[in-house]
Amino acid sequence: MYRYNQFKRLNLALLILILLIIVGIVGYMIIEGYTFSEALHMTIITISTVGFQEVKPLSDAGRLFTDGLIIFSFGTFAYALSAISTYLIDGELRNYLNEIRKKKRIKGMEGHVIICGYGRNGKQIATDLAKVDQEYLIIENNEDALEGDKEHIPHFLAGDATSDQVLIDAGIKRARALITTLPEDADNVFVVLTAREMNRDLLIISRASVGSSDQKLRRAGANNVVMPDKVGGSHMASLVMKPDVVEFFNLLTGQANDISLEEITYESLPEVFRDKSIGDLEIRKRCGANIIGLKSKDGEYMLNPSPTTIITEGSKLFVLGMSDQIETLKEWK
Repeated sequence: MYRYNQFKRLNLALLILILLIIVGIVGYMIIEGYTFSEALHMTIITISTVGFQEVKPLSDAGRLFTDGLIIFSFGTFAYALSAISTYLIDGELRNYLNEIRKKKRIKGMEGHVIICGYGRNGKQIATDLAKVDQEYLIIENNEDALEGDKEHIPHFLAGDATSDQVLIDAGIKRARALITTLPEDADNVFVVLTAREMNRDLLIISRASVGSSDQKLRRAGANNVVMPDKVGGSHMASLVMKPDVVEFFNLLTGQANDISLEEITYESLPEVFRDKSIGDLEIRKRCGANIIGLKSKDGEYMLNPSPTTIITEGSKLFVLGMSDQIETLKEWK
C-alpha cells in the first residue's frame, strides 16, 4: 500500500507539473505572441523561480500572467520536486524497475510449478522442489508470510491466487503443475476450477481440510487431493505399528541420501529399451538399478512386474537405485 501511495503521489506531481508547463506555454504564446521555444523557456524559468532575464519585455497582461504563474507554481513545483526526490531516495524507482524485471523473468518461465499459498505446507513444498532443482513460483497475497525467506525465493507473485489475472501472470498456460495449499477449501476449489479451465494438461494437486472437499476438488479438476492432517495421523500410527517399514520408506524418499526412486516414461527411455521385455533389458546387470513397478498406458499399476512384461508405448517404469545408477540407465545407448 505504501508503494502504491508513493507511486500515485509521483504521478499526481508529474501531471500537475506538465499541466502547469502547458498553461504557461499557451499563455505566453497567446498574450505575448512568443514562439513555442520562447514560451517554453519563459515558462521554465518562471515556475522554477531561477530569476533569469525575460525573453522579451512583457506587457502589463504578460506581467500579471507571470505573477499568477509564479504564485501558483511555487507550491506546485516544490511538491513535484519533493515527490520525485522521495520516490528516488526511498528506492521506489529501484523497486519499480525490479518489479518489471521480475515480471519479465516470470514470462520466460516454462515447465515450472506454481505454489498457491506460502503457509506451512507451501513452505515445505518450496523447500523440497528447490532440493531437486525444480523451478517454482509462489503466489501469496500476504507478503509478511515470506518474511525471512523472500531473499531465498527466486520467483514470487503478490496477489490473490483465486484471481484469473494473477494465474495468467504466473504463467499458468506454460506451467507443468499447480499446487494449491490455501487454508480455505472453497478457495482451493475455485483455484483448481480456474486452473483446469486455463490449462487442460496441467497437473493439479490440492490441499483439503475436510473429507467432504475431496470429491469436490476432483470434480473441479484436481489430479490429486492431499489432507495433511490425515496423512500426518496415518504416518504417526504407522510409526507405532510398522516403525522399520516407515524408516525404510523415509530412507528411500529422503533427500539427504544418494538413493533415488524415480519414474521413467516410455518416451524418455533409450530406444534400445523400448518395446522390449523387462527381462531382455537386464537393467540390474547393466547399471545396478531395479525396476520395482510399472504403470501401463491404461493406468494399471503392477508391483514387481515379471521379466516377461513388455514395456509398451505410454507405460511408465518405477526404478529404484543410486542416483548414478539411474543416470546411467537414462543415458544408455
